[in-house]
Amino acid sequence: MPPIDNVLLSLLALLYLTPAALSVYHALLYKRDSRAAMGWIMACIFVPYGGPVAYFLFGINRVKTRARGIKRHLFNIEYEGSGRHLAPKRTQRKGLSSIGFRITGTPLSTGNTVESLYNGDEAYPAMLEAIRSAREEILLTTYILKSDTTGQQFIDALRDAHERGVTVKVLIDGIGEWYSRPRSSKLLKKSGIPHARFLPPRLLPPSFLINLRNHRKLLILDRRMAFAGGMNIGDNHTSFPDRPREVTDIHFGLRGPVVDDLARVFFEDWSFSTKEKADFSPRMTKTLDGDAQCRVIPDGPDEGLDALAFTIDAVIAGSEKTVDIMTPYFLPSRELISSLHSAALRGVRVRVVLPGKNNLFYVHWANRNVLGELAKWGIEVYYQPAPFCHSKLICIDDDYSMIGSANLDPRSLRLNFEIGIEVFSASLNRELRLHFDTSIEACTQVTQKSMTDRSVPVRLRDSFVSLFAPYF
Repeated sequence: MPPIDNVLLSLLALLYLTPAALSVYHALLYKRDSRAAMGWIMACIFVPYGGPVAYFLFGINRVKTRARGIKRHLFNIEYEGSGRHLAPKRTQRKGLSSIGFRITGTPLSTGNTVESLYNGDEAYPAMLEAIRSAREEILLTTYILKSDTTGQQFIDALRDAHERGVTVKVLIDGIGEWYSRPRSSKLLKKSGIPHARFLPPRLLPPSFLINLRNHRKLLILDRRMAFAGGMNIGDNHTSFPDRPREVTDIHFGLRGPVVDDLARVFFEDWSFSTKEKADFSPRMTKTLDGDAQCRVIPDGPDEGLDALAFTIDAVIAGSEKTVDIMTPYFLPSRELISSLHSAALRGVRVRVVLPGKNNLFYVHWANRNVLGELAKWGIEVYYQPAPFCHSKLICIDDDYSMIGSANLDPRSLRLNFEIGIEVFSASLNRELRLHFDTSIEACTQVTQKSMTDRSVPVRLRDSFVSLFAPYF
């Protein structure tokens, strides 16, 4: 009989080698990003026990198959023959408008209006008034619904709507709700508001997914109007007499056929979270005279193709005059960097506006490894002073704008459930480019020299942190 010590060592070796081998096998087969795959493989091999456990908790996408199944069985809706969308064979053969269609198969909807709402001071009153005016249906999904004064105003308005007979559905993210106490789900439950949580952490059955968050922000009312963008719901987006605004952001009010397209995305997420069969059908039958053509691009780990990242890379590569980008979190992929370089080398004016002080310090450190490379090839990079700018905007040439919830980092474009809305509108593009011009007047430009002049310890720190960018 072998000594007990040998048996114990063999058991420990088996407990290390088996999970490590399975994790390496899975990473090699299913990780599309080679840097992320290599990082996980090294962790699983050289961090006994902890590496495979971390990969099991954070590295595996368990949503893909289930979410695809829900979409395949519950949603089989064709809009092309409704007269509300542009026929791609005639109108989308070339140019930026063809890119989104070729990637998603979704044509542009016509007759939409898109209104910019700056900060909580403009967005929240419009949203609350729309909730109070709703008569049939209110659909709300948000990453963060705080339990502060602003959050309570929304909860009270939703409760009142529910009590007067309006169908109310609220979907909040299972991790995002932990940004405030008490958690908003408890307040919604206390108020009797129908709600669900997206992939909340739980002990039984075990689920500890920190990644794969629902980062979409949508408010849809009676299918007549919607609000979308990157703004969460909380006091920090609003200025008060005794406290300045902590965060700046832009939200958007939308009317027209695009509202149905956004509702469809909501019901997909609601069905996934509640396991209820979606009762969805288009309702926007009236043709509006808005000048905006829109395409909704939902994206997430449940999609077979990185639709949003692919679209952004392609439209930047196809730009002819200008590219303006405003984002709080900028950790671009090599593909996006190549698209930006390509545009700049063709003589396109490219501007990237970032927060001068990021609320996630490690993101600020990591992206500085890239900024010097961008500035070297004529891309203008600007640091915007406080308050922290949370806006997510892309404007290209004279009539293309991309709005929505996605940041330009791996978490948004690979791990989160996001939404992008392509808007072809010369008037909106002109307004947003003016917003860029005004914002840049207060900015400090980042130059190649300013990045080169960083001290050696700072450069080492930034370079080291950038190694972990695929996992942020």
